[in-house]
Amino acid sequence: MILEVAILNIKKGLSVDFENSFQEAQNIISSMKGYISHELKKCVEQEDKYILLVNWETIEDHEIGFRKSNEYQTWKALLHHFYELFPIVEHYK
Repeated sequence: MILEVAILNIKKGLSVDFENSFQEAQNIISSMKGYISHELKKCVEQEDKYILLVNWETIEDHEIGFRKSNEYQTWKALLHHFYELFPIVEHYK
């Protein structure tokens, strides 16, 4: 199992809108091959900061199966405009 860890810095004041869009986006990621589970956590110290934790069966399920899919284009359209900077994404086992 691979854990994807993404630090999400959201543009100031857009956290509520981001959370609403994430409600729809999480249906996309959870339908992908190799997806196991995910959690979105809001930072206590910084209002517009989140961490996204996604468990995948393999790194390829994330990097190739998800990121190169048509569904990822919808994910991007729903979420990427909220990011202050593009998220740092790392994988752990």
